[in-house]
Amino acid sequence: MAEMRHAKVSELKVKHKSEQEGYEYYKRDFVPRGHADKSMVSIYEIPPLKAAYPYHYHIKNEETFYIISGEGILKTPDGERKVTAGDLLFFPADRNGAHKLVNTSAAETLVYIDFDVVHDLDVAVYPESDKIGIWGKDVNKVFRLGDEVDYYDGE
Repeated sequence: MAEMRHAKVSELKVKHKSEQEGYEYYKRDFVPRGHADKSMVSIYEIPPLKAAYPYHYHIKNEETFYIISGEGILKTPDGERKVTAGDLLFFPADRNGAHKLVNTSAAETLVYIDFDVVHDLDVAVYPESDKIGIWGKDVNKVFRLGDEVDYYDGE
Protein backbone atom coordinates (compact mmCIF):
# COMPACT_ATOMS: atom_id res chain seq x y z
CA MET A 1 0.00 0.00 0.00
CA ALA A 2 1.28 3.46 -0.89
CA GLU A 3 2.20 5.93 1.81
CA MET A 4 1.73 9.68 1.87
CA ARG A 5 4.86 11.43 0.56
CA HIS A 6 6.32 14.83 1.26
CA ALA A 7 9.67 15.92 -0.11
CA LYS A 8 11.62 18.85 -1.40
CA VAL A 9 12.63 18.52 -5.04
CA SER A 10 16.25 19.21 -4.11
CA GLU A 11 16.20 16.17 -1.77
CA LEU A 12 15.04 13.68 -4.43
CA LYS A 13 17.69 11.36 -5.88
CA VAL A 14 18.74 12.34 -9.41
CA LYS A 15 18.96 9.76 -12.22
CA HIS A 16 20.92 10.87 -15.28
CA LYS A 17 20.47 9.24 -18.69
CA SER A 18 22.46 10.16 -21.80
CA GLU A 19 22.86 7.11 -24.04
CA GLN A 20 21.95 8.47 -27.47
CA GLU A 21 22.89 11.64 -29.37
CA GLY A 22 20.11 14.21 -28.99
CA TYR A 23 18.59 12.59 -25.90
CA GLU A 24 19.45 13.34 -22.31
CA TYR A 25 17.65 13.97 -19.04
CA TYR A 26 17.96 14.25 -15.30
CA LYS A 27 15.00 12.67 -13.53
CA ARG A 28 13.87 12.97 -9.92
CA ASP A 29 11.18 10.44 -9.00
CA PHE A 30 8.72 11.73 -6.43
CA VAL A 31 6.24 8.85 -6.84
CA PRO A 32 8.30 6.13 -8.54
CA ARG A 33 6.86 3.13 -10.38
CA GLY A 34 5.57 0.68 -7.79
CA HIS A 35 5.10 3.19 -4.98
CA ALA A 36 1.47 3.80 -5.95
CA ASP A 37 -0.98 1.56 -7.76
CA LYS A 38 -2.03 3.91 -10.55
CA SER A 39 0.35 6.85 -10.76
CA MET A 40 3.93 8.06 -11.09
CA VAL A 41 5.23 11.60 -10.63
CA SER A 42 8.69 12.75 -11.70
CA ILE A 43 10.55 16.00 -12.26
CA TYR A 44 12.51 16.10 -15.53
CA GLU A 45 15.36 18.44 -16.37
CA ILE A 46 16.21 18.45 -20.08
CA PRO A 47 19.57 20.01 -21.04
CA PRO A 48 19.76 22.53 -23.89
CA LEU A 49 18.96 21.20 -27.38
CA LYS A 50 18.01 17.72 -26.07
CA ALA A 51 14.86 15.62 -25.67
CA ALA A 52 14.10 13.03 -23.02
CA TYR A 53 12.37 10.52 -25.29
CA PRO A 54 11.66 9.88 -28.98
CA TYR A 55 8.26 10.64 -30.52
CA HIS A 56 5.82 8.10 -29.04
CA TYR A 57 2.39 7.38 -27.63
CA HIS A 58 1.06 4.99 -25.01
CA ILE A 59 -1.76 2.48 -25.34
CA LYS A 60 -2.76 2.47 -21.63
CA ASN A 61 -0.91 5.20 -19.71
CA GLU A 62 -1.98 8.84 -19.84
CA GLU A 63 0.53 11.63 -19.19
CA THR A 64 0.27 15.24 -18.05
CA PHE A 65 3.21 17.64 -18.08
CA TYR A 66 3.50 20.97 -16.26
CA ILE A 67 6.33 23.14 -17.60
CA ILE A 68 8.11 24.72 -14.62
CA SER A 69 10.83 26.62 -16.48
CA GLY A 70 12.41 26.89 -19.89
CA GLU A 71 10.89 26.50 -23.32
CA GLY A 72 10.69 23.92 -26.01
CA ILE A 73 8.96 22.57 -29.06
CA LEU A 74 6.26 19.96 -28.59
CA LYS A 75 5.69 17.67 -31.57
CA THR A 76 2.22 16.07 -31.76
CA PRO A 77 0.09 14.53 -34.55
CA ASP A 78 -1.23 18.08 -35.16
CA GLY A 79 2.24 19.49 -35.78
CA GLU A 80 4.70 21.44 -33.65
CA ARG A 81 4.04 24.17 -31.11
CA LYS A 82 6.09 26.21 -28.70
CA VAL A 83 5.69 25.48 -24.98
CA THR A 84 6.89 27.65 -22.10
CA ALA A 85 6.81 27.88 -18.31
CA GLY A 86 3.27 27.66 -16.97
CA ASP A 87 1.95 25.43 -19.78
CA LEU A 88 0.00 22.26 -18.98
CA LEU A 89 0.07 19.43 -21.54
CA PHE A 90 -2.15 16.32 -21.54
CA PHE A 91 -1.48 13.23 -23.65
CA PRO A 92 -4.30 10.67 -23.96
CA ALA A 93 -3.51 6.98 -24.15
CA ASP A 94 -3.84 6.55 -27.92
CA ARG A 95 -2.24 7.79 -31.15
CA ASN A 96 -3.74 11.26 -30.57
CA GLY A 97 -1.44 11.49 -27.54
CA ALA A 98 1.77 11.03 -29.54
CA HIS A 99 4.41 13.49 -28.42
CA LYS A 100 8.05 14.51 -28.27
CA LEU A 101 9.27 17.47 -26.22
CA VAL A 102 12.56 19.10 -27.25
CA ASN A 103 14.39 21.81 -25.32
CA THR A 104 15.05 24.50 -27.95
CA SER A 105 17.22 26.73 -25.78
CA ALA A 106 20.98 26.76 -26.33
CA ALA A 107 21.60 27.77 -22.71
CA GLU A 108 18.58 27.12 -20.43
CA THR A 109 17.40 23.81 -18.97
CA LEU A 110 13.79 22.81 -19.62
CA VAL A 111 12.17 21.60 -16.38
CA TYR A 112 8.76 19.94 -16.10
CA ILE A 113 6.69 17.71 -13.85
CA ASP A 114 5.46 14.49 -15.46
CA PHE A 115 2.26 13.10 -13.88
CA ASP A 116 1.53 9.60 -15.25
CA VAL A 117 -1.48 7.37 -14.84
CA VAL A 118 0.02 3.88 -14.95
CA HIS A 119 -1.19 0.33 -15.43
CA ASP A 120 0.45 -2.99 -14.65
CA LEU A 121 1.36 -3.30 -18.33
CA ASP A 122 1.64 -0.61 -21.01
CA VAL A 123 2.67 -0.51 -24.63
CA ALA A 124 4.38 2.49 -26.20
CA VAL A 125 4.40 2.92 -29.96
CA TYR A 126 7.23 4.79 -31.70
CA PRO A 127 5.73 5.63 -35.13
CA GLU A 128 8.80 7.35 -36.58
CA SER A 129 11.15 4.44 -35.91
CA ASP A 130 8.63 1.59 -36.35
CA LYS A 131 9.15 0.22 -32.83
CA ILE A 132 6.98 -0.93 -29.97
CA GLY A 133 7.92 -0.95 -26.29
CA ILE A 134 6.35 -3.18 -23.67
CA TRP A 135 6.61 -1.75 -20.17
CA GLY A 136 5.59 -3.37 -16.91
CA LYS A 137 6.62 -4.80 -13.61
CA ASP A 138 8.46 -7.79 -15.08
CA VAL A 139 9.16 -6.67 -18.65
CA ASN A 140 10.82 -3.65 -20.26
CA LYS A 141 11.55 -4.48 -23.89
CA VAL A 142 11.56 -2.70 -27.26
CA PHE A 143 10.94 -4.47 -30.58
CA ARG A 144 10.79 -3.53 -34.25
CA LEU A 145 7.27 -3.78 -35.60
CA GLY A 146 8.68 -5.66 -38.61
CA ASP A 147 9.69 -8.53 -36.30
CA GLU A 148 6.08 -9.66 -36.04
CA VAL A 149 5.57 -13.44 -36.17
CA ASP A 150 2.51 -15.63 -36.51
CA TYR A 151 0.73 -16.33 -33.21
CA TYR A 152 1.57 -20.05 -33.41
CA ASP A 153 5.14 -19.61 -34.69
CA GLY A 154 7.46 -21.91 -32.73
CA GLU A 155 4.65 -23.81 -30.98
